This record gives sequence, structure tokens and C-alpha cells, in this order.
Amino acid sequence: KHTHRAAMATRWISCILILAALYGGTASGKVYQKCPLARALDTLQISSRSFISNWVCLINAESGADTSKKTVINGEWSSYGIFQISSKTWCREGRKGGHCNMQCDDFLNDDLADDVECAKIIFNRGGGFAAWKGWVNKCKQKSLPDLAACWN
Repeated sequence: KHTHRAAMATRWISCILILAALYGGTASGKVYQKCPLARALDTLQISSRSFISNWVCLINAESGADTSKKTVINGEWSSYGIFQISSKTWCREGRKGGHCNMQCDDFLNDDLADDVECAKIIFNRGGGFAAWKGWVNKCKQKSLPDLAACWN
């Protein structure tokens, strides 16, 4: 009986390790640190440097700077990626669409170009930074990340 339990435990551990390897192998997300994120946003010309600290704060508030973050909201729609872009308005699940004319899953990888393109549309059509609740709650009229050392 004891050997049977040990064999079962070994099988479960093997199964879990295989699943973890498979999942880990397919995940293409990334969690950004402050300076690499600021430099990436600057390279992608999200805005002038004077506003990038607002973008970094917003991203940390919305997603913890995790490009693979997906949040299901009320079981009706989801928010995707580093900017938590909503399938309700800005993108569509399984096909291109929404105001950004993009597929939501495209925001879950570590290529920020499409995310930034859509974030600019949201910024311009949605009322600036106030389009993101995370920015309103955690960044508006608050101390923003100091990015001075990021540009050296």
C-alpha cells in the first residue's frame, strides 16, 4: 500500500512538472521593471518623456507591468495586457475589432508596439489618462515614478 502511494505521488508530480513545462514554454509574457519599461515606451514614442512617468504609473496600477495579464470582468468582457485594454470597447476576442481594430489576445505578448498603438487611441478618445481607473486611483495628483536614472 505504501509503494502504491509513492508511485501515485510520483505520477502526480511528473504530471504537474510536465504541465508546468508546457505552460511555461507557451507563455510569452514579460513583467517589466521601471527603467526598461520607460525606455521601451520612449522608443515606441508613446508620448513625450515628460509624460512617461504617468504611463509607467498607469501600467503598474493596471497590470503590475505584466504583459500577459488578462482580467475577466463580470464574466462579460475582459481586459488584456500591460494597459488592461478592454474587449468591451477597444478590441475583440478572436478577431480584429473595437475602436483599436485589434484582436485582444495580441496584447498578451511582450511586443508592446500594438499595445502602445491602442493605448494612444484610448488616450485620445477616452479622456486622456483618466480613461484608466488605475491611473485615476493610484497616479492622479500623486507622486509618480522617478525616471531620471532611466535616461542615462
